[in-house]
Amino acid sequence: MGLLDFFRSKPLTPEEMANIEQIVEDAIKNNKIAVFSKSYCPYCTRAKRLLQELGQEFFVIELDKEANGAAIQDYLQKKSGQRTVPNIFINEEHIGGCDDLFAAKSSGKLNKLLSA
Repeated sequence: MGLLDFFRSKPLTPEEMANIEQIVEDAIKNNKIAVFSKSYCPYCTRAKRLLQELGQEFFVIELDKEANGAAIQDYLQKKSGQRTVPNIFINEEHIGGCDDLFAAKSSGKLNKLLSA
């Protein structure tokens, strides 16, 4: 076993992958705002701070603190086309990342989404 093999995690079974997909889909469906984040990411912190300043409650999954965080991030890329964090959904609509959230605030789109 080479060094790279040691760090590579084993592939998920189809059942495990279905569970990952269900976690993501449930988070998006059952929460007005779902944020997929990493605890050390400054862009994630900035986006979460904006939502807090707007008085919004949101559901967050910190991918770096989840055992299956990498698999969740892989599924998010398939679902949204975005691999980077934060990966934000409001009312089940993919908003994008931090810059997208701030652009939505500037354009007025964010207020419309939050009041829906």
